[in-house]
Amino acid sequence: MHVSDRERKEGGRTAITLVPESLDDLWHLTYVLEPDDLVSGDTHRRIQRDDEQLRDKGGEREHMWVTLAVDEVEFHKFANRLRVSGVIEECSREDQLGLHHTLNVEERKKITVEKVWQPDQLDRIEEAVEAAEQPEVAIATVEEGEAHIHTVAQYGVDEYATFTNTTGKGEYSRARDELFEDLASALAHLEADAVILAGPGFTKRDALDYIEENDPELTEDITVVDTSAVGGRGVHEVLKRGAVDDVQEETRIAEESAKIDELMERMATDGAVAYGIDEVKTAADYGAIETLLVLDERLRQERAGEGDWDVDVNDLVETVDQQGGDVTVFSHEFDPGQQLRNLGGVAALLRYRLD
Repeated sequence: MHVSDRERKEGGRTAITLVPESLDDLWHLTYVLEPDDLVSGDTHRRIQRDDEQLRDKGGEREHMWVTLAVDEVEFHKFANRLRVSGVIEECSREDQLGLHHTLNVEERKKITVEKVWQPDQLDRIEEAVEAAEQPEVAIATVEEGEAHIHTVAQYGVDEYATFTNTTGKGEYSRARDELFEDLASALAHLEADAVILAGPGFTKRDALDYIEENDPELTEDITVVDTSAVGGRGVHEVLKRGAVDDVQEETRIAEESAKIDELMERMATDGAVAYGIDEVKTAADYGAIETLLVLDERLRQERAGEGDWDVDVNDLVETVDQQGGDVTVFSHEFDPGQQLRNLGGVAALLRYRLD
């Protein structure tokens, strides 16, 4: 995600101009946009005219700029777009004001969102911005005599490092270990969320054995994939097979799993936890929440006035934020989110027990 502009408006509202750079960014926006937010962007709209020749064609598509008062937001994962529907509040054609329209938000398409931003929503945008700048996944391709590292961030793939050395068995085993050492050192320094180790033959397995022996913590982040080539061609094979998408999803699941596992462990030992909206609200009133865990779909329902909580979810999130607590929004698409749903869609890891 790229933030190109921020402008304060009346009534505590702020207009933030955003450029989503990945499918993940569009997904983030799904849980940022709410009814009555104002979303502006370029679009095409079919205009009905009096011309008899055009009438049978259902009108002529015309490029225009619109601002919508949001009614509904739909994330279309397989179409790589976000559909934002609402009533036209402002438009480059005045005769379209008050009509209903759907804005298709896609990667690299600039939009402006004006709303009263909640702390967790700003955090989500900031995380998306940081994710675009940091390598999420490193792809290391290795064969006898050479190794390459490419980084995969939300904006694309970059070549990070290349190593060459005379390798082989017997008298060349030392040089082979030096190649593996260079590779392991560079990967450790990179600190990517995950590493895909790829290449033809058995050399990648030997490299993995070396890393496991000398840097076992790094091994925990490595997934091995077979490819017929190294370097750019090898990276292309990895991307084509969807290995990066799989690893990224597993990384998100692992982060959520760690928090839900800690919650369950504390619950089993009568530890410092709260679950269900009533317990969580009480914990927030005492300033006891270390980490608030809330399900994305439940958060959105409550903000849209479609839920059944007696608590204002925005006040809850803001209270936790002001008290120095963290807020983690779980995806309902993964197993940890399903577990959280069974607890009422909200829980908290506490700083201390509430008796």
